[in-house]
Amino acid sequence: MKTQVAIIGAGPSGLLLGRLLALQGIDNVIIEAKSPDYVLSRIRAGVLEQGTANLLREAKVSERMDREGHVHEGFALSFGGQVERIDLKKYSGGKTVIVYGQTEVTKDLMDARAESGAPSFYEAGDVAVHDIDSDHPYVTFVKDGRPYTIACDYIAGCDGFHGVSRKSVPTERIKLFERVYPFGWLGILSRTPPVSDELIYANHERGFALCSMRSDTLSRYYVQCSLTDKVEDWSDDRFWQELQSRLPEQVAHRMVTGPSIEKSIAPLRSFVAEPMQFGRMFLVGDAAHIVPPTGAKGLNLAASDVYTLYHVLRRRYNEGRIDLVAKYSEICLRRIWKAERFSWWMTSILHKFSDDPFSQRIQEAELAYYTRSEAGLANIAENYVGLPYETVE
Repeated sequence: MKTQVAIIGAGPSGLLLGRLLALQGIDNVIIEAKSPDYVLSRIRAGVLEQGTANLLREAKVSERMDREGHVHEGFALSFGGQVERIDLKKYSGGKTVIVYGQTEVTKDLMDARAESGAPSFYEAGDVAVHDIDSDHPYVTFVKDGRPYTIACDYIAGCDGFHGVSRKSVPTERIKLFERVYPFGWLGILSRTPPVSDELIYANHERGFALCSMRSDTLSRYYVQCSLTDKVEDWSDDRFWQELQSRLPEQVAHRMVTGPSIEKSIAPLRSFVAEPMQFGRMFLVGDAAHIVPPTGAKGLNLAASDVYTLYHVLRRRYNEGRIDLVAKYSEICLRRIWKAERFSWWMTSILHKFSDDPFSQRIQEAELAYYTRSEAGLANIAENYVGLPYETVE
């Protein structure tokens, strides 16, 4: 089989890239190691930057997002028993975010691809990339016991942190930057109305907490926990009591509790791989970078990678601009490191790292400074809604 672009991974980044390329008449094949049901079972972020939402609109998969998603013009930071609202629209020049689950984004993209008839191979085993430094790279895999070879012009590695794409690069050709945080997030999903119409990020001496949502009837809540904790250690009652203890009284007293329908613990890390291109293979999304979820940047960074690669390949095929292909990594990394900085800052300022009371007071003082300064509010807002995408030139 031959195609122009072989995409490894059918998560949101691989599906979005495939959709955008197909709309430009650029042939592509998607190869995914897991089943469609497994891909859709992943519970992930739900805050979409305006740039991500616009890219989904460009891909013509935004109808349900625009109908069911919740536009948020702000969010709140809680610290020292107070709640300070960040007016995103005011301090970012009119930009907002949309709360719409990553699972829903993936489903919309998956449905659009199935309807288009574009080829996708799920439950592909032994996926491997070959000859990425030549003009004729190819991907091999096994499906239902049958070996396949996909000859292509380019390979897009959209297969996540544990995927084969980055692991296929010789260690001497790639530099890894990483920070692992000494705590995790215990998250639950519950069929209860959200405690707030907007997200609340809480700094507390007992640890971080987040009040989020998926819909008017589905809430997503998190508390900082130890990396040694297990899900079984946390009954629903224990979770709700701990969450409420970390929130201001005026928030905690109006919280509706109920049985959890999903519960998990996620470790936090910051990670970047440089460069993001090796010959004819590009790394996209989690294959190249991870951010702690505090800044709501994971899916959005993947979308900005897709935006860049889509325009690189569009102009290469439609305009013959082969020179732009080599610019992918440097364009992406400029935005990635700024988002890594913001996610690191949000994580550092909101979480408990030690029992040192001085550190707690410093965090509260910094939060007070940022939330009571026009410059500080603008800083938070413009980063939270997403920095502008860089033009591919």
